[in-house]
Amino acid sequence: MTLAEVLVSRDQVLAALGKVQEPELHKDLVTLDMIKELTIEKGKVEFTVQLTTPACPLRGKIESDARNAVAGIPGVDKVVVHLDASVPTDGRMRGLIRLPIRNAVAVASGKGGVGKSTVAVNLAVSLARSGARVGLLDADIYGPNVPTMMGVDHMPPPTGGKMHPAVAHGVRLMSIGFLVPPGQPLIWRGPMLHSAIRQFITDVEWGELDYLIIDLPPGTGDAQLSLTQSMPLTGGVIVTLPQKVSLEDARRGLEMFRTMEVPVLGVIENMSYLELPDGSRLDVFGQGGGEDLARQAGVPFIGSIPMDPLVRKSGDNGTPVVLSAPESPVAKALVAAAEDLAAKISVSAYMSSKVIPIQMVE
Repeated sequence: MTLAEVLVSRDQVLAALGKVQEPELHKDLVTLDMIKELTIEKGKVEFTVQLTTPACPLRGKIESDARNAVAGIPGVDKVVVHLDASVPTDGRMRGLIRLPIRNAVAVASGKGGVGKSTVAVNLAVSLARSGARVGLLDADIYGPNVPTMMGVDHMPPPTGGKMHPAVAHGVRLMSIGFLVPPGQPLIWRGPMLHSAIRQFITDVEWGELDYLIIDLPPGTGDAQLSLTQSMPLTGGVIVTLPQKVSLEDARRGLEMFRTMEVPVLGVIENMSYLELPDGSRLDVFGQGGGEDLARQAGVPFIGSIPMDPLVRKSGDNGTPVVLSAPESPVAKALVAAAEDLAAKISVSAYMSSKVIPIQMVE
C-alpha cells in the first residue's frame, strides 16, 4: 500500500470540497449534494460535480476551485473532475401535462417590434446547445414567426390523439404556424385563444423538459391570461428596447406578471446599440433604458443585446445567430443572457425547496 493510499481518505476529500462554494447558491458543494461518484485509487481522486444547469455560467470556476481544493490534500497526485448537470424543478405542479416540465419561462414584451421572438428563440437554442432538454412554445397566436426563425414549416403527424412537436437545432417546437395556412389571419376571441393555448399544453407530447421557453404575443391580453391559467410559470422575462415608449409598454408587461403572481426573472434590453466599423457605438434607440427599468422595478437586469444585421439574416435563414455566428458579439450576448437566466432559475428552485423550520413557542 502506497503512502497516498494510506493518507488520502474520502473524509479528507469531502472536507476539502466542503470549502468550495457554488457562486450562485452561496453554499458549498458538499452541502448542496453536488459531489457524485467519488473514487480514490493510488493517489488519484476522481469525482463528478453535478451542476444545477448545463448552462452554468461559472462552470469553469467551479471545476477549477474543486480541482485545486483536492489537489492540495497531501498524498493526492492526480485529480480528475467530471461535470454533469441535473436541472432542478421549480416545484410547481403541472397536472395538465403527463410528462414533467421542470421549468416554464415566458418571454414577454409590452409592445411588438422589440425582437421578443428573436430573443426567445436564441435563449432556447443556447440552453439546448449547453445540453439541456428544451422546448419552445410559440404562443404568439397573431404573429407566429418562430417556425421561420427555426427553419421548420411542419410538425410530425399526430399519433394516439396527441400532437408531436417539431425538432430543430435540438429544441422541441410547437406553433400555431404549423396549423394555419401561410398568410391566413387569425381573428379569434378570448375563448378560442384559451382553447388553442390549452391544447398546446395538454395535447402535445413534449416529453421531459428541463426548460420550456414560451414566446408570448406582445401586450397584456387574453393570451397571457390563458397561459398563466393553464400552466404555472417559473417566471417571466421582459424584453424591451432602450427607448422611452418601449419602456412604458415593457413596464405594463412587467406589472402584468406581478398581477398574475408570476415571478419576474429579469429584463433584457434588445437592440441596445449598433457597433460601427470604426469601433464606436451608435445608440439608435437611446441608452440604458432597460437597466433603468429593472432598477426602478426592483428586478434583475439580465443584459444588453446589440444590434446586428446577422440577427435578421440568421432568422430569415432558419438558423439562429447563436449557431450561425457563435463568435459574434450579439451571439455571445445572447448566450450570456441564457446562462444568466439558467442561473437565476436554479437559484429560484433552490430557494423554493428550502424548508423553514417552525419555531415552537412554549
